[in-house]
Amino acid sequence: MTRISILIVFALTLVACNQKTGSSYERISGEAFGTTYNITMRSDSSDVAQRQIDSLIITLNKSLSTYDPNSLISRINRGEDDVVIDRYFYEMFQKSGRIHSDSEGAFDPTIGILVNAWGFGPEEGIADMDQRKVDSLMITVGYSRLKLRGKQLIKPHPNTYLDFNANAKGYGVDIICRFLDSKNVKDYLVEIGGEIRARGMNDKGLPWKVAIEEPNFDGTRSIETVIQLENEVIATSGNYRKFKVDSVTGEKYAHTIDTRTGYPSKTDLLSVSVIGKMDCADADGYATAFMAMGRLYTEAFLQNNKRMKAFLIYSDEQGQIKTYKTDNLELMSNK
Repeated sequence: MTRISILIVFALTLVACNQKTGSSYERISGEAFGTTYNITMRSDSSDVAQRQIDSLIITLNKSLSTYDPNSLISRINRGEDDVVIDRYFYEMFQKSGRIHSDSEGAFDPTIGILVNAWGFGPEEGIADMDQRKVDSLMITVGYSRLKLRGKQLIKPHPNTYLDFNANAKGYGVDIICRFLDSKNVKDYLVEIGGEIRARGMNDKGLPWKVAIEEPNFDGTRSIETVIQLENEVIATSGNYRKFKVDSVTGEKYAHTIDTRTGYPSKTDLLSVSVIGKMDCADADGYATAFMAMGRLYTEAFLQNNKRMKAFLIYSDEQGQIKTYKTDNLELMSNK
């Protein structure tokens, strides 16, 4: 369930950093969550300074960053029992719980310990993984076991490791957009690491456009399709840049960790983009869940959840790259 590559090409309507994009549009860029953020907005309605955006990012990191040893989530992961959660942690906990339930556990922010163990995460894997080692780690996994008691998180196992990175970038987009809304900014596009929310119009007076990247296995980058965002978000999850090839069939596939067994499982999905009028954190989380669920389960889920739009890129049984889109998603171009 890890996000390995960013699949959104963020360049169609933007110009160089900190330059005017029209008579009253400007761009602010900076660093956030181990990647970058970019804001393009109509600037004549209110003044928004980069230091204000950076301050929001710092506040979120103090709550949710597993890279900050003093953050709330890091202290909880260490087993400190006096940690009082804030409103950011609370909201992410509730959002993640809903997606965990909707996906029947495919989305699980406590599975990272197995991702690392099998060598698919940022940390060194465990050699000679076997059932005994898997079982010893699986006893720490299970998002539904976590409970809130007042403003404290209760972990049934002290070694349970919680990680909201699967939808933290989307949540960062939401927090920045709420700030822009409070400043009466009517037209903007906010992007963090490929996760995007658009409101209003661009500097041409048209809806914002973004592109979904084609899965090129040779490392080059090209556009698969272009979509238009009308007060919507888009979040993409994919790991085709670290795919495997079946030695017999030639089928391309990506590994995810089966949250029920703790073992790696194949997925035919190479990229999932979720679009809709929702929080970007939600789209981000569902995109990650769909990667773990696989194409057929994802298509069935989307048929029953029409509020979402989605674009899937997958590998068929012959190893050919195919695409699927929901009926409610309109594409502006193919290539």
